Amino acid sequence: MTTTFSDDGSKAIQQSIDVLERASRTNPREIDVVYEIERTCSFITDHGFRKVALQFPDELLIDAAAIISKLEKNTNVKLFILGDTSYGSCCVDEVAAEHLEADSIVHYGRACLSPSTRLPVMYVFGQKPVDVHQCAASFRALYPDKCTHVIILCDVIYLYVLEKLRQLLHPEYENLVVSVICCDKNVTPDPCRTDGFPGESDVDHHSALGSCSHAYNQPNHQVIHKFGRHFTINANSDLKDYSMFYIGQEGLTLTNFMMTWNQCSFCSFNPVKGVGRQETLNVNRALMKRYYMIERAKDAQVVGILVGTLGVADYLSTIDHLKRIIKQAGKKSYTFVMGKLNAAKLANFLEVDIYVLVACPENSLLDSSEFYRPVITPYEMEVACNQAREWTGEYITDFRDLLPGACCHVEFPDETFNGEETDVSLITGGLRATHLLKSEWQNKASGTSLIHRNDALAVTQSHSAASFLATRSWQGLEQNLGETPVSKAVEGRKGIAIAYEEEGTS
Repeated sequence: MTTTFSDDGSKAIQQSIDVLERASRTNPREIDVVYEIERTCSFITDHGFRKVALQFPDELLIDAAAIISKLEKNTNVKLFILGDTSYGSCCVDEVAAEHLEADSIVHYGRACLSPSTRLPVMYVFGQKPVDVHQCAASFRALYPDKCTHVIILCDVIYLYVLEKLRQLLHPEYENLVVSVICCDKNVTPDPCRTDGFPGESDVDHHSALGSCSHAYNQPNHQVIHKFGRHFTINANSDLKDYSMFYIGQEGLTLTNFMMTWNQCSFCSFNPVKGVGRQETLNVNRALMKRYYMIERAKDAQVVGILVGTLGVADYLSTIDHLKRIIKQAGKKSYTFVMGKLNAAKLANFLEVDIYVLVACPENSLLDSSEFYRPVITPYEMEVACNQAREWTGEYITDFRDLLPGACCHVEFPDETFNGEETDVSLITGGLRATHLLKSEWQNKASGTSLIHRNDALAVTQSHSAASFLATRSWQGLEQNLGETPVSKAVEGRKGIAIAYEEEGTS
């Protein structure tokens, strides 16, 4: 595709733009169905929205013009397209929408379903093609025992096939459980809500899964809520007694499920390749890698808190929680907001020993092998700082589960805690403190250079970013305040970078 730009009569510049091969335009006759135009129009008009932001991932931007054209014909509102998201495209970008003063968001494509709090949100997942009969055949081949307890999960873009798949398999598999994805329209956001799940009036079962909801009313069943998905299991059984069957490609969603439910066996069906397989990810090896990160965090003295989301509910409470436990562990912490992460950005802060990323569950498990310093999750940071939380192999990717009042919260030990206050580093072999006594960290001043810890460690030197900066040979540009002469503003160059006016033509 070729585009032409001109600048005040100057020579036109022709630029070729490569279109991603994976981005294929949806058939115009299928736009209304795939992108649920009628339901979207109802969502906008029924609630009287005037400015609506349409958030697209990169692979769906090719259909954005056709979608906005249809919506404009049926609604008398102002529509904006959000393309380049502040963080992961799976999260609702409330910050970009608020910059446009939008009063609601329509999120298209893959979604992590993390709850948001500031703006009403509607999800449109789309409908990627999948052969349901081939998927059912793969399921039968992977689970020949008809009495097997299996829970079916899926990527949100394949949500629409779950009901048909259930109809094909349920007559043969009586212990089959189909998960339900519930979308919170969040028309009246409740900032006080901490469990992350909508009330009955807010749940939008817009797919054909209404017939599956009868399971929630059955006696002797317990309902599991996780990652925007609901499913029921027998009250007398444990989740580890079930196998998981996932519909979707290998990616962050599947990794998140396997790490969270690491005691369950997983099989998957890839709709693109049309094949099913037993997942062979060595979860134990992955967990050991994460435990190594915890040991690195225990040795760290300066911790950088990376803000990886500005839209997921309770992210500010999580940052405050991390600051508190890091301080109680006798460490320094600094908060960084830098958008999408890369190795070059983080390498600018050599004084930081380790980073902890506050992001949605799917973006928390960042592969930091290329980074100068490790990047860990809030759960790993808490295991490193909170002596009362033991490493059991259980893994938590949702930072909201760690907050006070949540299902996985563990109080920090007080002065009466009977555990050891020091231990030995498994990396350096040195003696280190595990936490400060409550009276010590509360009375600790920010400028204190020496802190009395305990009899085992005697006196410990406190490290800060400021002291580290003082040891650098180059500390940045010198300001020379009052020494630099004041000069008048001068006229700069005119034109474009390829040919400024004063340079003439060649």
